[in-house]
Amino acid sequence: MRFLIIAVTTLSFLWAARPPRKISFARAGGVVPGALQLFVSASDGSDEHPLFAAAQDDYDPVWAPDGQSIVFTSDRNGSADLFSVNADGSGLTALTSDASYEDQAAFSPDGKKLVFVSTRGSGYSDLWTLDVATKRAKALTSGPGGDYRPAWSPDGKWIAFSSGRGITAPFAEGRWERQQLAEIYLIHPDGSGMRKVTTAGGFCGSPRWLNDSQHVLAYCSTAQQTMQLRRSAPEPGSESRLVSIDMTTGQLTDIHAGPGVKMNPSPLSGNDVGYIRKDTAEAGIVYASGRRGPSGTIRAASWSPDGKRVAFSRRKTPPLPPLVKMFSRNPNYELNLSGALPAFSPSGKQYLTMGAVPGTKVVALKVNTPETGKSDVLYQDKTRNAFVGGWSPRGDKVAFALGGFAAFFDGFRSEFRKPGDRVEGGAQIALLNTDGSAFQELTSGDDNNAFPSWSPDGNRLVFRTFGKNGQGLRIMNLETKAVTTLTSDYDNFPLWSPRGDLIMFARQIVGAYDIFTIKPDGTALKRLTNGKGNDAHMSWSFDGESIAFCSSRMGFKDEAAYTDAPQPYGEIFVMRYDGTHVEQLTDNQWEEGTPGWQPVIPGLVAHR
Repeated sequence: MRFLIIAVTTLSFLWAARPPRKISFARAGGVVPGALQLFVSASDGSDEHPLFAAAQDDYDPVWAPDGQSIVFTSDRNGSADLFSVNADGSGLTALTSDASYEDQAAFSPDGKKLVFVSTRGSGYSDLWTLDVATKRAKALTSGPGGDYRPAWSPDGKWIAFSSGRGITAPFAEGRWERQQLAEIYLIHPDGSGMRKVTTAGGFCGSPRWLNDSQHVLAYCSTAQQTMQLRRSAPEPGSESRLVSIDMTTGQLTDIHAGPGVKMNPSPLSGNDVGYIRKDTAEAGIVYASGRRGPSGTIRAASWSPDGKRVAFSRRKTPPLPPLVKMFSRNPNYELNLSGALPAFSPSGKQYLTMGAVPGTKVVALKVNTPETGKSDVLYQDKTRNAFVGGWSPRGDKVAFALGGFAAFFDGFRSEFRKPGDRVEGGAQIALLNTDGSAFQELTSGDDNNAFPSWSPDGNRLVFRTFGKNGQGLRIMNLETKAVTTLTSDYDNFPLWSPRGDLIMFARQIVGAYDIFTIKPDGTALKRLTNGKGNDAHMSWSFDGESIAFCSSRMGFKDEAAYTDAPQPYGEIFVMRYDGTHVEQLTDNQWEEGTPGWQPVIPGLVAHR
């Protein structure tokens, strides 16, 4: 027993002493560090000024009932927390400091309490209340499904909120992203009397009370329309509606507020309504009376109690260095933000991503060098997009795919209603030396071939295919070019283990994606996840011991229109190669994806 205790203690010490394992990932929607900043202006947009001198990823402001201070959410300390600040930008005070996600605060009528969204209990977005003076928090709701955007009634008796509880978010029509369905609910501040008010069967969100404590304003849409609501620039003709909801009967009455994607409604004096137009035609704050307020990519707004001032968060897309250090729930893992599908070289000094090239219409294969901050085009085709694959074990070649890949690059326009739709005009596997020479295409024909991954000995590639010759995973012998079938199901993202004994991939089963492994000879198929959502975008650690992946299992954590993220696909997880010891590393409302392991290189530091 004494030996066992010593052994365990020694292993714990060694684990703590080892440098953090590094994982890089991409974030959808353009909400990157430095993208969100708080502003205050007159309601008509005049006298606009930043609340703080520098952007600190601050968002979702709400005025206190006395009009003297503002509570908002910020990622400035790592995880999303609530802060209070005077309306002139002085007196910044942290209200929460939990490592979980805390956001979407609303005041009680007397200003003494807040109701807000937090994941600190179960990992799902539930409602909590906070005593502002003591900073003591208490759970109000619980369970999966997601509760969002709460609002306290003027008489203090009820809290209204939108929720996806009890709803399994379906795939959007012809897509793999999830629709967001939500109804309006009521609950007493002590947690009693919860009931669903609306039964629209689509989406209704952001309830805001009228002074009578009997009606709320909200914005609503069909389930499929939520796909456009969450885009940073919705397609022309996209719509949502503003409604008044009778909280006793659930009856919805339309508010005439003009066309376009409307969100974040707030009742103002004179029966006016302030809201955000998200579509590019009139992006910014608009009023039902026809007035205009601040313009631009505004994502949340709150009016002062007298309606004369408005606090809001505006989004921009700042340039980023190749790697930016991000918050991790586990200090044994260092997380860095990179481009999509980061594939590191065996040396760890460079990684591949994809990116647009100014003046062209196709996506190029890029090689990034964190040490110098450079991002260079490695290969660009004249008519086809390049899709990342990976480096050869020796680091002298890269494998990638060339094709249209409209599913990834044209927004939500492409749909896949039958297996043949996945062919998308075909795609081919290509090889290239890392100096840009010796380009060759390994496949030909009409099938869509993509996501090549090398065997550790460098002699074979595994890739996925869709086409007239079937679907699933294929293995190519690089010397003979012979291709053998590994699987014949709806499989994607194959990755050969650095140990060579397993191939990992994602398989679609009954409306969800899960992670599997199989031996290269086609035996020993094993299911690693069953997360009740989408589990995919996997990658192997360089020792083959661990797997990083992203998952939608925790569901939506906000109304997606505010996040510009396509789906609730965005938490990074790690697990062992056999599917055990699953651990969540990120916890936010953004969409994180495509994690890639980075070899630990002494002296290589990510930007902060």
